[in-house]
Amino acid sequence: MADSTPDGVERRLPTGEARELLALTRDIARREIAPRAAEEEAAGHFPRELFALLSRSGLLGLPYDPAYGGGGQPYEVYLQVLEELAAARLTVGLGVSVHSLSCHALARYGTEEQRAAHLPAMLGGGLLGAYCLSEPHAGSDAAALRTRAVRDGDGGDWVIDGTKAWITHGGIADFCTVMARTGGAGARGVTAFLVPGDAPGLSAAPPERKMGMKGSPTAQLHFDGVRVPDERRLGAEGQGFAIALDALDSGRLGIAACAVGLGQAALDEAVGYAKERRQFGRPIADFQGLRFLLADMATQVEAGRALYLEAARLRDEGRPFGRCAAMAKLFCTDAAMRITTDAVQVLGGYGYTADFPVERYLREAKMLQIVEGTNQIQRVVIARHLVGPESR
Repeated sequence: MADSTPDGVERRLPTGEARELLALTRDIARREIAPRAAEEEAAGHFPRELFALLSRSGLLGLPYDPAYGGGGQPYEVYLQVLEELAAARLTVGLGVSVHSLSCHALARYGTEEQRAAHLPAMLGGGLLGAYCLSEPHAGSDAAALRTRAVRDGDGGDWVIDGTKAWITHGGIADFCTVMARTGGAGARGVTAFLVPGDAPGLSAAPPERKMGMKGSPTAQLHFDGVRVPDERRLGAEGQGFAIALDALDSGRLGIAACAVGLGQAALDEAVGYAKERRQFGRPIADFQGLRFLLADMATQVEAGRALYLEAARLRDEGRPFGRCAAMAKLFCTDAAMRITTDAVQVLGGYGYTADFPVERYLREAKMLQIVEGTNQIQRVVIARHLVGPESR
């Protein structure tokens, strides 16, 4: 059933419950998130209290099993919630996406006992997660990671040593899904672990100084003899890299939805400004050149939304969706970069100042082309689906 939101976005939502979730999300975004976004981003403030509100409202575990405190929603609904949150403030939308990514390994590969023990608090108990794959020397080549987990005795604890890099929520997360090397070189030597955020020996470096997303902390995490019991190992030994890639397919859809939300926010700001700003005795929205620019921006937003929803529906149907997810991440984030750049141009000199949000949107859009696999990596993924792996 199609539903039109207050800003004119047409949404095809599958159930009445989904419509209520979107209405709740828009209400929280309008009342609690958007009014504070500019000031808190400028101050580099992470809104932990907003994530507590989202958790109480049932919005932190939407795509997961209700038996463990999740919302039981299909990805096509979850992603549209993400889009609404990101349109209000990208730090919040991205944070929910990363949290969901951090829950994926346990929800899909954990044992029944592990899920029962940990998932309810992760999905609805106010906890916040971090996903720990990248390292200072291993970004796009994630299988080259060096963080190592070694058994202390037969069947006892694992001891983790190493450094993870570019970790969203680094230093503030309550739990971390960590990929560490337990075997030989390459992808088959990696295992996944669920590590408490306050584990002895786990520490965070000062947050990175970024051009945008200043309210979302990104930091290195140092593991210095961090002990993890074997019951916190997720999946089989050596399965960790496959678990990580499986999670990233879904995570890329979260980034795509966030990019569309950011693009929608920039478009709305540009349209509103064009209707109010007058030059040569009439609104600048009357000029054909600017109308064409706005039309192109709107087309990119709609195309991105259609692409990420197509991938989500494939996922919901249990069909292969990895290629479509890579396409959605690539297209939506590149589109967000173009849309935010054009929004600055529509506002002219005002667009280059912090008095209007479009300059912040532009800085934030750049980050989306990099996280969860750079857009160059997305092209590699898509090409492999088309023509197979590269010759060696």
